[in-house]
Amino acid sequence: MESEISENISFSDVDLDDLPQTVAKIYDFAKNNNIWLFKAEMGGGKTTFISHLCDYLEVEDHVSSPTFGLVNEYMSAKAGEIFHFDFYRIKDEQEAFEIGVEDYFYVGKLCLIEWPEMIPSFIPDQFILIEINLSKEQTKRNFKISKHG
Repeated sequence: MESEISENISFSDVDLDDLPQTVAKIYDFAKNNNIWLFKAEMGGGKTTFISHLCDYLEVEDHVSSPTFGLVNEYMSAKAGEIFHFDFYRIKDEQEAFEIGVEDYFYVGKLCLIEWPEMIPSFIPDQFILIEINLSKEQTKRNFKISKHG
C-alpha cells in the first residue's frame, strides 16, 4: 500500500447527519477509481461510511459488513456491481487468494475494502485511501482521502 499520493482532500468534524453530503463530495473526488481502501480503528465508521455511500449510489440491497463471508456483492443504479470486502478476520493472505480476490480487484468494478492492511500484497498500484479518525468530539469523524498511483 506504499505508493505515491497524487491528490488528496480532507473533511474535519463530520457529524453523522452531515455524512451523506460528505459521501457525495468524496465520491465525486474518487469516482474514477475502482479500488477504495478504508483505514480506521475498530468501530471507527468504515461500514457506516460504506452504507451511506451505497445509499448515495442507490443500492437496494441491505448493506452490512461481510465479516464472515469476506465479500458482499451489491447492485447499484449509479455504479453497477459493487464488491464490499472485510478482511479483519482472515488469518493470512492465502484466504483472500482462495476467494479470488485478484479477480474481483481487476474486473473494473467498485471494490470497497475494509482492513486492507491484512492483504498488502494484493492491493493494486492505483487506489483511493480513505482514513477515518475520531474527532475531539467522539460523535464526529475526520476524513482524509488520497489518490495513490
